[in-house]
Amino acid sequence: MPYMLLIHEPVGQRQQRTPAEGEAVYGRMLQFADSLKSRGILRGVESLTSLDGASRLQVRSGKAHVVDGPFAETKEMVGGFFLIDVPTREQAVAIARECPAAEWATVEVRETGPCYT
Repeated sequence: MPYMLLIHEPVGQRQQRTPAEGEAVYGRMLQFADSLKSRGILRGVESLTSLDGASRLQVRSGKAHVVDGPFAETKEMVGGFFLIDVPTREQAVAIARECPAAEWATVEVRETGPCYT
């Protein structure tokens, strides 16, 4: 069963780290990804950049409305994700507990599936 581990981090947190601290954190996340890959449960992983270059789009009554970041009202951002394939939610939560980002962010565990259920 595929599960998405979404990393929700405070906006501005990355800028508070020194370059060396940022590289160390990133290195830990790469090691975590490598461990998932070696266990045969990693389907995909990506890190997302800051909200400065993000855009939000809505289409209402046929008209598109685009807002470019950063977004002042946002307190958290999705910093990245791991897509894993494990048999149970309990296993997905246990793997999320191993994720280094759980120390400085929130790791949300979500089962993937069709949007109509």
